[in-house]
Amino acid sequence: MPVFSGLLKVRVCEAVDLKPTPWALRHAVGKSGSFLLDPYLALNLDQTRLGQTATRTKTNSPVWHQEFCTEVREGRSLELSVFHDAPIGYDDFVANCTIQLEDLLQNGTRHYEDWRCTQLCRGENYTTVSHHLTLRL
Repeated sequence: MPVFSGLLKVRVCEAVDLKPTPWALRHAVGKSGSFLLDPYLALNLDQTRLGQTATRTKTNSPVWHQEFCTEVREGRSLELSVFHDAPIGYDDFVANCTIQLEDLLQNGTRHYEDWRCTQLCRGENYTTVSHHLTLRL
């Protein structure tokens, strides 16, 4: 299994159509369809936190345009997780996706830009969340 060693640059651009989980709505007053999140995105490389974006308030389509850069030794996967910055208690999970660095290396390119879609099952409903990001290996 190929691993990546070198400089990794990740630019987190934006996410669209984020939906609050039922847990995030537990204290919501009014219609849940109009609930706006305070999202941020956390980046982990092989279970190690690389960083997180700033929290964007009252939006379900946050724009970040933040860059993260780190030296990697034998990296395998990059996990992107979106959370709602809860005012009290633990932050609420919203969505996540994992990018295998091996897949990028096999493409033969050192630059990757795409929308990563994650489909989440919430009861009987399926929600698709899109993250726009750029990676440079």
